Order: sequence, then C-alpha cells, then structure tokens
Amino acid sequence: DRMRSALLAAVSHDLRTPIAAAKAAVTSLRSTDVAWDPQDREELLATAEESLDRLTRLVDNLLDLSRLQAGVLSVFPRPVGLDEILPAALRESGAEHVAEVAGLDGLPPMRADPVLLERVLVNLLANAARHSPAGEPVVVTGRALDGRVEIRVVDRGPGIPRPDRERGLPALPA
Repeated sequence: DRMRSALLAAVSHDLRTPIAAAKAAVTSLRSTDVAWDPQDREELLATAEESLDRLTRLVDNLLDLSRLQAGVLSVFPRPVGLDEILPAALRESGAEHVAEVAGLDGLPPMRADPVLLERVLVNLLANAARHSPAGEPVVVTGRALDGRVEIRVVDRGPGIPRPDRERGLPALPA
C-alpha cells in the first residue's frame, strides 16, 4: 500500500499536466469566439498531439510496472546496439534538441530487450530534459565496463532535495 501510494503521488502531476495541456488546446480550437490563423491552429494541434503522446507513454509505463509487479511482463532480450535505440529514444522523449551525445562510438552490443531499454531511456531523457535549466544540455555518455555497457544520462537540474534523498521510495519486492 505504501508503494502504491508513493507511486501514485509521484505520477499524479505527470498525468495531469498532459491532460490539461491537451484539453486546453482542443478547447481553444473548438472555440467559436476566435478565428485561428493556420500557424496558431497548427501549434495548438501540435501541443495536443505532444501532450497525448506523453500521456500514452506514462500510461504504458504504469501498465508495464503493474505487469512487472504481477510477474507477467514478457522480456525478450537479444544483442542490441545503443545506436539502434538511442535516436528513437531521443526523438520520443523530446530531448533530441537539448542532448549532447558522447563516447558511444565503438560500444559493443548489449543483451537487452530493445523495447524496454528504449522505454527506460525515454523516461530518463524526458525527465532530464524537463528538469534541466534552459540552455543546459542533457549529456548522454556510454562506456564498456567489465563486459557490460554503462549508459549515463546527466542533467544540470536542481536534483532531489537533500531531505528527500534519504527518504526514497519503498523497495520493490524481489
């Protein structure tokens, strides 16, 4: 119950934000009081689409988490290169225009489920982009380490307040 409460508290804002943005954009477009020029109309449609895409990702993540906890999430690991996954993750996360990618040349393939790895990267990149100060890049680096591949996503955001670092979330059951 504590885990469920902590998770719901953590995602409630993330769920409400895209819903509110999409609703505002659609409501504005349906308004008969304003004659939208094509550029403004396109911008409102893009806002609605981006917001609904973000909402879809959040709901997919929550469903995957529930399947993981129930032990029914299927994982299909195979050798995969980061160069196969990262471009799509950057696009989907919205971090493509703020990311600096370094140290990824020559990385060996890793054994991972490509869909789940992309989902993890999208979440990390979107979070880093959202919390980075304007003009500060999100840095993605990688290196081979003891037969594994280490991927780092680094931002220059404010970080977690010190009192909250110790609290953390309850551990997931094994």
